[in-house]
Amino acid sequence: MTKTRIGIVGYGNLGKGVEAGLERSKDLELVGIFSRRQPDQLDTSSPAYHMDDLMDFKDQIDVLILCGGSQKDIPVQAPELAKTFNTVDTYDNHNEIPVHFEKLDKVAKENDTVAVLSTGWDPGLFSLNRLIAEAILPKGETYTFWGPGLSQGHSDAVRRVSGVKNAVQYTVPKEEMVKDVKDKKSVDYNKLDAHKRVVYLVLEEDADEKEVRNTILTMPDYFEGYETEVHVIDQATFDKEHAGMPHGGTVMRQGKTTDDHTAIYQFGLDLDSNPEFTAAVAIAYARAAGKLAEDKQYGAKTVFDIAPGLLSPKSGAELRKGLL
Repeated sequence: MTKTRIGIVGYGNLGKGVEAGLERSKDLELVGIFSRRQPDQLDTSSPAYHMDDLMDFKDQIDVLILCGGSQKDIPVQAPELAKTFNTVDTYDNHNEIPVHFEKLDKVAKENDTVAVLSTGWDPGLFSLNRLIAEAILPKGETYTFWGPGLSQGHSDAVRRVSGVKNAVQYTVPKEEMVKDVKDKKSVDYNKLDAHKRVVYLVLEEDADEKEVRNTILTMPDYFEGYETEVHVIDQATFDKEHAGMPHGGTVMRQGKTTDDHTAIYQFGLDLDSNPEFTAAVAIAYARAAGKLAEDKQYGAKTVFDIAPGLLSPKSGAELRKGLL
């Protein structure tokens, strides 16, 4: 078996999740981890290199999985790296995905690469299930409920606020609204009212708490418009109570098959580790990116553009026999 050679860019929680997930993927091979930190500062036994050395591996890596943050890392790294490598990212700023797609599509087509964007579970698997549900039940409403659980993207955004030493953000759905949808009741839904966001943070010693709170509460695309709680705690409490990274959620569509009959389409996730599951999804799409590149299907791709069979290491014949 010829293995697809993978590089990891960034070694935070997501990068560590990709490293662990690759050990369970016999058709994929980790070439190395590339970080802005010095290799000897990374707690890993895998081959590790500084980002400055990445271009030396352009002929040794088939797909790069980008594990940086969506706020500042991926928007800069993805278009630049797609000039040389096939890439997969987990960009999760929903409002900016169309712009991100256009930038990557232009670069990838100009350089004969594949750039898969916004993998993970939302955007990603939830997006795909919203599409399927709406296609099957054209007359109806779709509802997405996130959590309760820790959001990596939002936590990263808070940690980047000046004066914040450490932080996590939990998304909490309004359970009464979830129950009403399941009970086939009419629901006045919008994502701002259906959830609240809860932030726990540790401040730097000289931080202005009022300024930090205001920056978080007014952050566009992340907290502005949401019911948001911000709790300032000490590092010991943070370490004791917020070390885990659970998450999950549900996509539901309440649709009519006839005027008299209602159907509920439901897809849900309950995750012990948000970054490990997000990494697992990115790995599957890295496999697909390698196959697309072999077939010279260059350009930017989303979960809507990639056939499900490409995510699997099994052949089409094996899938038809075993799963269909």
